[in-house]
Amino acid sequence: MTDIKAFLKHYDGPALSLMEVCGTHTASISRCGIPSMLSPQIHLISGPGCPVCVTVTAYIDRLIALSLEPGCTVVSFGDMLRVRGSRENLQDARARGGHVTMVYSPMDVLPLAVQHPDTCYIFAAVGFETTTPVYALLLQECIQRNIQNVKLLTALKTMPPVIDWLCTTRSGKIDGFLAPGHVSVITGSRIFEPLAQRYGLPFAVSGFEGDEILSALYALVKLRRQGKVYNLYPQCVTHDGNEQAQKLVNTYFEPVAASWRGIGSIPHSGLQLRREYAQYDAGSSGLTADHEANRQCRCKDVLVGAIAPHQCPLFGSVCTPDTPCGACMVSTEGSCFHYFQNRRGMS
Repeated sequence: MTDIKAFLKHYDGPALSLMEVCGTHTASISRCGIPSMLSPQIHLISGPGCPVCVTVTAYIDRLIALSLEPGCTVVSFGDMLRVRGSRENLQDARARGGHVTMVYSPMDVLPLAVQHPDTCYIFAAVGFETTTPVYALLLQECIQRNIQNVKLLTALKTMPPVIDWLCTTRSGKIDGFLAPGHVSVITGSRIFEPLAQRYGLPFAVSGFEGDEILSALYALVKLRRQGKVYNLYPQCVTHDGNEQAQKLVNTYFEPVAASWRGIGSIPHSGLQLRREYAQYDAGSSGLTADHEANRQCRCKDVLVGAIAPHQCPLFGSVCTPDTPCGACMVSTEGSCFHYFQNRRGMS
């Protein structure tokens, strides 16, 4: 590890921009002070790896409307409650009478649904490949137990299509990818091979400890311009991934075009319930509108690595974790949140 650190610190080759596309990697990079360990020739940029951050405002607006319907309760993780739609967030809706409940696991909705059969519980099903199997398990459990008062409002996305979009729209501006470890546990490292080959870029699947990330960055620098995938997280990630989880997801969900906050629609980048399970859908289709409440917010540029969070004019002054303007500052997986918390780029 000493040699790896020395190499990264004193690297004097061509300037490289390496993107992490996982919110947990962003958190670890900031927390461990990794940018200070790198040569000025190595630039780390964050990508659209925070599921809350890439959820469009129309989806939030739909959740708010459902929370205000008689007999309905929206169930969500905590981060989603503070993300603003076109005008307000779920916390605002709850303050004016909306029914909103925070949980720590999708499965927490089951006892609520059993105890209150006259209430329809709508779960805000947001996430990437990592969390989608849990929503499939929730649906399976509802079917097996004949629980009919649980529905999903889905904003589920998949990682390879958005990376493909990044490689196309930001061609020549990204030299390698720190591939998401959690996603790769489900999908396997093979999911990134077509992209690596198509664009001639290296992908390094990494864990989340500081030394693991440094090793992955070392691999990306040493093997630049090589279109290969390197699995540096073999204790958790295999080539083919969790095939049982993949089968479960494919049973209940199918690929569709999805809208990404600040990016737009990307073909085949989302998952929706299959037609035979439409009765469990709370109206997920057609949620494409995306309107930032504050037009100076540059979350859309942060999400694609066009700017660093501290380059947004609102960062650290108007926009803080206590007074967030954009989703990237709300979520604990958001780039802006971690840049602020760790004073990254602020000195």
